[in-house]
Amino acid sequence: MMLNLFKENVRIALSSIKTQLLRTILTVLIIAIGITALVCILTVVAALENTVSSDFASMGSNTFTINQYDFSERIGRHNKAKIDNPIISYTEAVAFKQKYDYPLTHTSLSFTATSNAEVKSETKKTDPEITVLGVDEYFLLNSGLETTKGRNFTTFDIANNTYSCVIGSDFVKQLFKDVNPINQILSIRGAKFKVIGLLKEKGSTFGNSQDLRVLIPIQVARSLFTAPDINYTLSVMVDKKELLDNATDEANNTMRRVRKLSPIKDNNFGISRSDDLINRILSITQYLGVSAWVIGIITIFGSSIALMNIMLVSVTERTREIGIRKALGAKRGTIALQFFMETLVIGQFGGLLGIILGILAGYGIASAMTFIFVIPWQAITAAFLTTFVVAVASGSYPALKASRLDPIEALRYE
Repeated sequence: MMLNLFKENVRIALSSIKTQLLRTILTVLIIAIGITALVCILTVVAALENTVSSDFASMGSNTFTINQYDFSERIGRHNKAKIDNPIISYTEAVAFKQKYDYPLTHTSLSFTATSNAEVKSETKKTDPEITVLGVDEYFLLNSGLETTKGRNFTTFDIANNTYSCVIGSDFVKQLFKDVNPINQILSIRGAKFKVIGLLKEKGSTFGNSQDLRVLIPIQVARSLFTAPDINYTLSVMVDKKELLDNATDEANNTMRRVRKLSPIKDNNFGISRSDDLINRILSITQYLGVSAWVIGIITIFGSSIALMNIMLVSVTERTREIGIRKALGAKRGTIALQFFMETLVIGQFGGLLGIILGILAGYGIASAMTFIFVIPWQAITAAFLTTFVVAVASGSYPALKASRLDPIEALRYE
């Protein structure tokens, strides 16, 4: 019985909406704008969070890096005074690696030799956009990188400065189509390198491709790329997570000794833990989520007023119809439910349109910024709940007003 009554009210609501189609379309669009803004921003935030988590999770929560600056401290904070730390020189990096002997740790030394190299293979060559990294045998392990073909560098490769290289997955598309890249020869600045490994595809991070890079032994890289003031990076992986805090403290003390800092001086280098960095970045996305709700609520508040106005106009225009229904025995609850159902249908139409447009807009922005898109179920749920609340808030007063009309006065209304 209740189901039949519900179906009948929906049918009457749709019939009434058709009689005032233009006004309904405008109201639906107003609601959709607010929902679109909400869903779009929440979709982009979800894609950003997924990208950050994917990029850093592969490094594991038991790694930390020693850099010129602490990037995790800089993210989300505004330093009052500009800190100008000296670079980490090769001498300092090697000294740290020799002195740091904390148990169950692996220390990697690396540097970015260039970000605009041209790589050749026989008659083919790449655009001058290849990143060349000088690395050691622990770089892949500490960076969470894997090879799909071939192998990683060995201690022998690094110690003997072999002209070997591990390449990103995009080289298969550019230089080695339908060819096994392993044991192929690449030319970088005139030097010949044998390909010993192919990295697993990583995609792009904030627009920077992680698959257009070549890894070569660090001493070979230092001999080919002799730029002044090269900044080196140290990364440490701890085999047991419970030792991470102590390992980080020991690394901090070791680096202070390497740089001969007195006890009263602050660190002039940065130690960034991968788990801290993830948490800092994700904390920023929370502000974006709050902004989405603020924008959405402001717009939805306006659409609530518009929806209430259209329903009040509808009640006024159909006063005589309400009088006839009451004269035929319709109860106040039936009249109220009819107008409330119309409001609910219009609200859900606006919400559905807003969700579709919001997901499409969010997908477009996420794709343009090379974020990993995910279906924003949380945003979809929030949009449906929001439109339901808007319908309840906007439809209650017009429905109540319609149900309270005096049938005699309503019949006399022209």
